[in-house]
Amino acid sequence: MYGIVLLGAPGAGKGTQAVLLSKDLRIPHISSGDLFRENIKNQTELGKQAQQYLDRGDLVPDEITIGMVRERLSRPDTARGFILDGFPRTIPQADALAQLLRELGKCITIVPYIRVRERMLMERLSHRWTCRDCGAVFSYESVPPREGCKKDVCTGELYQRSDDNPETQARRIRIYQEQTAPLIDYYRNLGLLREVNGEHTIPYVHHLLRQLIMTSHECD
Repeated sequence: MYGIVLLGAPGAGKGTQAVLLSKDLRIPHISSGDLFRENIKNQTELGKQAQQYLDRGDLVPDEITIGMVRERLSRPDTARGFILDGFPRTIPQADALAQLLRELGKCITIVPYIRVRERMLMERLSHRWTCRDCGAVFSYESVPPREGCKKDVCTGELYQRSDDNPETQARRIRIYQEQTAPLIDYYRNLGLLREVNGEHTIPYVHHLLRQLIMTSHECD
């Protein structure tokens, strides 16, 4: 079993690589954004609770997010493993995830960190596209806009969000550096972190990630 947590700043290509790895390893890609959309759309109890906070413009408490992750990791399709993308974002969330995985009899086997310089992150974020229907985000080179989404069976129109501007993106990167970057040392100290240069082409970064994952130790 492979338990994978992908780390990287906004624009590093986590989502793109997670989709590729999910197909290769035949394990689910679990995106925090997708979890929120699924729970809110299906009006689950956790989705309703999250919506109340979002409607007020407040941050959703960790216990709600962790509840969604717990439910998702409890499904049968995670028996062979999972890829977490966008969670955890903070050290308290990482501690909660570790406890949750122990309770479920699962573990993290590797934490790939996709390293990209800030200048390139800004350049990539200014050329990304979002699907109007499913919310999937595509990188600067993964899917030409004229082809539509095509994530699984989705054919939604791709567009560039109005908040994809330099000021907003610089703020997102700054928040990442303050809140999420400490996870790099957290997982390095646990002996799980592996760094990958994310400035190569998408296929080559995928090749590097796959090599690291396939040579990592599986859960007992």
